[in-house]
Amino acid sequence: MYVQKLDLFSVLCCFLLSMLSGQQVVVVRGRVLVANSNSHPSKLFVFGDSYSDTGNTDKTQSAWEYPYGITFPGKPAGRFSSGRVLTDFFAKSIGLKRTPITYRQRNETSLLTYGMNFAYGGTDLESSMTLVTLAGNDYSTYIVRNGSAQGWKPCITAVVNQLAINLRRIHGMGVKKIVVNALQPLGCAPSNTAKSSFQQCNETENSLVVFHNLLLQQAVTKLNSEAKDSNPFVILDLYDSFLSVIKNKGGTHFENPLKPCCFGISSKYNCGSVDENGAKKYTVCEDPESAFFWDGVHPTQAGWTAVYSVLRSTDLQH
Repeated sequence: MYVQKLDLFSVLCCFLLSMLSGQQVVVVRGRVLVANSNSHPSKLFVFGDSYSDTGNTDKTQSAWEYPYGITFPGKPAGRFSSGRVLTDFFAKSIGLKRTPITYRQRNETSLLTYGMNFAYGGTDLESSMTLVTLAGNDYSTYIVRNGSAQGWKPCITAVVNQLAINLRRIHGMGVKKIVVNALQPLGCAPSNTAKSSFQQCNETENSLVVFHNLLLQQAVTKLNSEAKDSNPFVILDLYDSFLSVIKNKGGTHFENPLKPCCFGISSKYNCGSVDENGAKKYTVCEDPESAFFWDGVHPTQAGWTAVYSVLRSTDLQH
């Protein structure tokens, strides 16, 4: 049994910043969600990575291969999960009748009623299309460049400092509310817990996540103190919401929340891998809805449901 190793922060995509003044913006898990400023938003524009991608990624990626999407919509549809991802839940919670279309569907203008999803999953930075503003040094780039362990904290500090600059600029353009996500406990991803047979999180990596989140909290507090309006910046705490579910405190019980449902049979393979003859080189649990994690990084639909339930009872009440 093997889960592909994923280095710290390599799933984190750079922030993409919209310049739509006069509208409400929500940033969730490395993406910006933009909605009209009325009490019932009518559109949602999403930017980010595989946690928010609903079908933009290249069709050579695993999200377009079986068994991805077996819970919803019943076949691979470009989501890095067994089914729906956080974007789908967020869209529903703000009253949209459907999840915004993907950038891949941009020519279907009749579907633009509910906004658009620009998020792009995968291992490269193809998400940097138009309208891109990087939020400082990207953690993935730091890893690719073989950054030292001693350099992590200066790198994180630089990223958060640049993020604060970008957030201040967005607010200055007239955006009334900005919700910034904290990082989830990446040390608890199956890619990191496989070494302990999915029994223990990697606390070294979690400590770096905590450092990022602490700096982010300090930056947001400062931004709110500078703003003329009342607390325009809010943090969406994915760290505590993930841990709440992992520790079975989120109202849903997962027998072993650190163990993924789908994983490769050796270091050569991942969830969805097949050999040259088309033979499966992965295993899938009997019931994906019984697992929190789907593969080495991404939650199942049931996992996202549980996380979103915690978020709705805490952060989303602001």
